Amino acid sequence: MCWALKKAGYRITQGLLKVAMCFMDWREPELLEGEGAVLKLPEFIKNKGLKRILVVTDKGLMGLHLLDPMFEELKKQEIEFFVYDGVQPNPTIPNIEECKDLYINNKCEGIIAFGGGSPMDCAKAAAARVVKPKQSVRKMRGYLKVNKKLPPFFAVPTTAGTGSEFTLAAVVTDPETHEKNAIADPCIRPKYAVLDPALTIGLPPHITSTTGMDALTHAVEAYIGRSNVKSTIKYAEDATKLIHENLEKAYNNGKDMEARRNMLLASFYAGGAFTRAFVGYVHAIAHNLGGMYGTPHGLANAVILPYVLEWYGPAANKRLAKLADLIGITKEGMTVEEKGRAFITEIRRMNKAMNIPEKFDFIKEEDIPLLVKRALKEGNPGYPVPKIMDEKECEKVIRLLMA
Repeated sequence: MCWALKKAGYRITQGLLKVAMCFMDWREPELLEGEGAVLKLPEFIKNKGLKRILVVTDKGLMGLHLLDPMFEELKKQEIEFFVYDGVQPNPTIPNIEECKDLYINNKCEGIIAFGGGSPMDCAKAAAARVVKPKQSVRKMRGYLKVNKKLPPFFAVPTTAGTGSEFTLAAVVTDPETHEKNAIADPCIRPKYAVLDPALTIGLPPHITSTTGMDALTHAVEAYIGRSNVKSTIKYAEDATKLIHENLEKAYNNGKDMEARRNMLLASFYAGGAFTRAFVGYVHAIAHNLGGMYGTPHGLANAVILPYVLEWYGPAANKRLAKLADLIGITKEGMTVEEKGRAFITEIRRMNKAMNIPEKFDFIKEEDIPLLVKRALKEGNPGYPVPKIMDEKECEKVIRLLMA
């Protein structure tokens, strides 16, 4: 099949998916918000009639004792809880299976996902396995493969980046193939979320910066894509403005509670944008760098974002120009192209100001063909990008990332 016909087929698929999305439930999660909000969660859970809860987190957060106050409140509310803290930075299929087994064996009635994107993804996939015990994680890969209501799910983000508390996605690494499996289904969107800025106060600067740029990538890729609707445009614009105004403040002063609160909101809005309008090739490449080399997802997105935006060129300039106007970096008389370039330049400036590298020094020459194949398998036709990328173009972008 010639390339022109392939591209036409991709666009038809994307158009049909956009229409199908109009018939899905896009209500926002019910929020508990503000400093100390996590301490209200146990009573909230009790009022739902739940008595046995699985808490999904990681050993790092357990070691920091960040969950201890919530545990005390759960005890006060006489809610029995069980903890799975084996989540790895890029959660694996064995993580999912262990988590699912712990839920079932202890007759749990709901799940609290506490942490960054990794605990969220692990908890979502495990909950999907609970309700679909005969369907493996590999079989859930792709769109609309779960199609069953999850147990009550409460998302407590401790980073302002993934927006997982609002998204229909979970990404799981297959340790046998070193490939990431993306599960996308509205059924796995959390119904309840806690946005407590106090939980993000202790984040190290480099985690603050890379998770924040992850949220910016979500907003920008959704905004420039072809599946936007009125709500996702608003989410993406609000997220971009909040991130530009607050990320460097939070990076430079981790105790700035207002900046932390605004970044949590930005991450939430960005999640709302991309969960319906999708992402693009930045994520397709980043996911596969993560699967192959264990690259932290936020770091990968931050480095890759300006290179992919430059590759899109005129196809993205009009939207990028609007974002440049929105964040106040344009001057009177600038063309659309100049504004678009100014936005990309601003991303590079933000990265540099927060000590995020420009390139990667770990990509191996012999891995490039497989990276290209996997990135395009993820991106085409699933992501409604401004311009469709072929193998040679994807390879060129990946080579630009190499130090």
